[in-house]
Amino acid sequence: MSALLDLLMGIFRQQSLGGAALELAALAAPLWVAALVGLLIGWAWRPRWAGVVVGENAQQAAQLPAPPQSACATATAEASRLESAAIVPRTVVAPVAPEEEQLPVNTGDLMHLWRLVEVKDGGPSWIHMMERTLPTMRYQAWRRDPPNGPPQYRSSTIFEDASPEVVRDFFWDDEFRIKNTWDDMLLQHETLEECTKTGAMVVRWVRKFPFFCSDREYIIGRRIWASGKTFYCVTKSVPRPSVPRQNKPRRVDLYYSSWCIRPVESRKGDGAMTACEVLLFHHEDMGIPWEIAKLGVRQGMWGCVKRIEPGLRAYQVERTAGEPISKCAAMAHVTTKFNADELVTEDNTEASSSNNNNTEVEKPKHWTNNIPKVLMIGGAVALACTFDGGLLTKAVIFGTARRFARPGRR
Repeated sequence: MSALLDLLMGIFRQQSLGGAALELAALAAPLWVAALVGLLIGWAWRPRWAGVVVGENAQQAAQLPAPPQSACATATAEASRLESAAIVPRTVVAPVAPEEEQLPVNTGDLMHLWRLVEVKDGGPSWIHMMERTLPTMRYQAWRRDPPNGPPQYRSSTIFEDASPEVVRDFFWDDEFRIKNTWDDMLLQHETLEECTKTGAMVVRWVRKFPFFCSDREYIIGRRIWASGKTFYCVTKSVPRPSVPRQNKPRRVDLYYSSWCIRPVESRKGDGAMTACEVLLFHHEDMGIPWEIAKLGVRQGMWGCVKRIEPGLRAYQVERTAGEPISKCAAMAHVTTKFNADELVTEDNTEASSSNNNNTEVEKPKHWTNNIPKVLMIGGAVALACTFDGGLLTKAVIFGTARRFARPGRR
């Protein structure tokens, strides 16, 4: 270090500025000579691998992102895809039978609900909102805010001494909703379509909203799948241009409300599966600003939920007394049987296929890629040993060689 400082001080103690410049030029001359020699060698000797390198660079250039205009178009297309995904759940990878495609609710909707239940849908994390307990009912609710779409809600309601079959019929029975008024927002209901083979239905609802809002109209497709004593009940909005729109009530085009109804262990601690859990997933665009809707839901959620408990008990009494079930409840008995384990296998297969497609195979580096570095470093060493320019000259040559040998680092 002291020799380097002495050399620098000697240069700057020159009598004139021109002498110092000449000395610095003399020190830099070997570097310029090495650069010229490298250019001449590279121009005169063009090995075969040079064409391969150029070909790889051209291929990489062809894979570069599109210009800003294409990027904007891609972003717009992605936003449209996300918006439509909020209405139509992600479909299953397996091919859907033609008759399934014609139904308002198909196996793709089942797969989407199953992923929601298993927390495998890839959406944002759920935020816990509330927890309430009654003597024969426990309730918890969560919310999440997707980047594109209205707030989404998830709730778990556990009813003691209730069978999944009765709870399934209870939520499907539109006539009892109005007669018992446990759902006091439902004003009208009618069945537009039904499939007695699969149980798929299309119904029209008119729901009452507060006085400062007009009532809302829903065109809903719904269907039930059964895996043992677990029921997957899908209800969602479906387009029906044949049903004319009206100014009042206002049509709601985005609606999703689906349940997973399954037996769970009673909190009595006796190990009996005499309780029933209802996992509900719900979101809709009511035409109200989402922040205001979130405030209203948070304030009125428990008031609506606690009305379900006496409604279910009244429904159990009617069923025990042998009262005839309504047509809507009878359609709830027409379910599509499936094996939930097959969905697990199918989901794992899809995930594995997706990972394999997204994994980039790293190409092995050919030994010829290191030839430019070897030439540069070797030339620098040769120049440093040939020109006796002192410590500073060797330091400059070696440092420059290291810099050019590692062009990708900063």
